[in-house]
Parts: sequence; C-alpha cells; structure tokens
Amino acid sequence: MASFSVASEAGSGENKRVERLGKNRGGYFGENLEIHAVLKDLKAAAQAQGWSRELVYLAGNLEVFALRKRGAMGARRVYISAGIHGDEPAGPLAVLEMIRANDWPAGLEFWICPCLNPTGFFLNSRENEDRKDLNRDYRDTETGEVAAHIRWLERQPVFDAAFCLHEDWEANGFYLYELNPDQRSSLAEAMVSAVAPGCPIDLASEIEGREARGGIIKPHLDPGGRPLWPEAFWLLQHRCRLVYTLEAPSDFPLAGRVQALVTALKTALGMLR
Repeated sequence: MASFSVASEAGSGENKRVERLGKNRGGYFGENLEIHAVLKDLKAAAQAQGWSRELVYLAGNLEVFALRKRGAMGARRVYISAGIHGDEPAGPLAVLEMIRANDWPAGLEFWICPCLNPTGFFLNSRENEDRKDLNRDYRDTETGEVAAHIRWLERQPVFDAAFCLHEDWEANGFYLYELNPDQRSSLAEAMVSAVAPGCPIDLASEIEGREARGGIIKPHLDPGGRPLWPEAFWLLQHRCRLVYTLEAPSDFPLAGRVQALVTALKTALGMLR
C-alpha cells in the first residue's frame, strides 16, 4: 500500500476548517491505518532526520519502538506518545508529519513513542488484540505491552513536559486535559487558541463527565483513588509534572484531526524552548 500523505489530503499541509462527518454513531467508524506502512514510513523518516530508534517491545511481528532526538546540554526534555488506541489514527500520523517536516524548536530534546498499540490498528479497535484497553492498565499492570512500556520509561530521565496524542469519537471538537499539580505556566490556552482557526473546539461545560472550560479539562488529582490509570497518570506520578492529553475530534476528516494535533503540539513546544 502507498504511504499515507497528510499534506495531500489537507491541501499542501494547510490547516483548514473541518466539518463533522456524522459517521460515528455508537463508536468509531472512520478511517483505519495500514499500520505496517505507517510504521515503515516512521522508521524511514526518523532515520533520514537523524533520530535514534530503540525497541520497546514486540507486538507479534511488529516493533513498538521509541525515537530519540538529543539536545544540547541543559536542553528541556519532552516526551510524546501516540497510538495507544487502535481506533485513533491521527496521533501516529501527526508524529509522522512532524518528523518528516523536521521543524523542531532548538533547546529541546525528545523521546517519542509513535505507536504504542499496533495490534489495535488491525482491529480498528480501542483495545489490543486481547481486548484490553492499554490506557487503563498503568496502575495494576496486567498486559505485557504496558509492562514493557513502563520498563522502558523507568530507564528514561524525568521529563519537563509530556504530551499524549489521542482522539475522541464522541467529541464536538478538539479539547485537552492538563495535569499540572505544581501550577507551572500553563500551555493549555495557547494550544486551544492555535487549533481554533482550523478545527472546532469542544466548548461544552462537561466533557467525558468532567468539568471543562473553553476546551480545557483540569482534573481534580487523586491518582490513588483511581483504580484504572491512563498513561498520563503514570507519567505524572513517576516521570513528569506537566502532562497534556490532546484529544482530536474523530468524527471529522482525518487530515484536519492530524493538523489539529500538529498545531497544538508545535504551539506548546515553541513555548517550552
């Protein structure tokens, strides 16, 4: 299968206003990735741009890998993950677009896990091939995938900021979660403002059962009271005190969702340098 090009669908990479498709009724019924092709393209793009690659674990015959771009001494450390749900294709494609563009702010170094659940993409499913939601397994870990990912994370340094790229099939627009218990300078409003010209923002006062304001959710933090931890909670407890989960609205065209994630991420990285 030919490799996927976001720019060809989005109009030379421009972030255009997206309209709701009305496909997602009771679940995600949008595009699926040819994950073999996407992973091949990610490896090729990373190699061409000088990223190092490390195996995190094997999922069947597929490598789940991490990419590393080193920075100068004293550079701020950034972690990015995508593809933990197999029905959320925009995240891995956003990472691919950014690596191909190679437009990273100076003064930062990066660790990226571009696709944490490749078997889920075969099924176009949130879960892995064993029907386990990996993003609810970071506390009392049961899956081999998350156990391996945690072992890899434990070998890494503390990060200055972390970004988990997601989609929400029910969302009316883009929104994000901010975990910021130390009240550091927030990146949230800037990300939402940057995304808004090209993608609707979910302005509901409640999203996913949580209070929201202007597309931003700031959960009341009590990880100890949550039996099922997402990746973001593990990061908060062990590796990073500023964690963002970015949610593109997956009932909209794929190219627009990819560009929403790219725009939000580039905005935040520009503020971190």
